[in-house]
Amino acid sequence: MPCEDQMIQTLKEYGHRPTPQRLMILSAVRHSQDHVTASDVLDQVKESYSYIDLSTVYRTLDMLKRMRLVSETDMGSGTYAYEWLEQERHHHLICNGCERIALLDDEFLGTLSSEILDSYGFEADMNHVALFGRCNDCRDESEEAF
Repeated sequence: MPCEDQMIQTLKEYGHRPTPQRLMILSAVRHSQDHVTASDVLDQVKESYSYIDLSTVYRTLDMLKRMRLVSETDMGSGTYAYEWLEQERHHHLICNGCERIALLDDEFLGTLSSEILDSYGFEADMNHVALFGRCNDCRDESEEAF
C-alpha cells in the first residue's frame, strides 16, 4: 500500500479526517531523517501550502502524539522535537556541558518500564527518552579544573 494511502487509512481508523493539511504534516514528520520541531514542519509544509499556520501544526502533532504515531521529546533546547515512531526505538544522552547528543540503545531501557510498573504501579512512556548529564570530555574538564 502506498505511503499516502496508509496515512489516510490510519487517520480514518482513529476517527480523524484525512485533511490535506494533516497529510502534509504527517508526511513531513514521517519522511524526516531526524527529529523535527513544529517550526521545521511548518517551514516544510509552507513550501507547498502557504496557508497553514503554526497552531495547525501543533494541533496536528498533538493528535499524532496521542495516536502514538510520533514522539515528543524535549532535547534540552526548550523546544520539543518530534519523531516518527515506526523508526527503530532509540533514546538520547544529552550533555549539559557541551550539549552533544549521543544515541542510547533501547536495550538499556527495555526492562525499566516494566520494573517501574511493578514497583510503583506507574505505566511509563518509554518510547523516546532523553537523559541529561555530563559526557566523558566535560567530566574530565571539570576534574582538571580542581
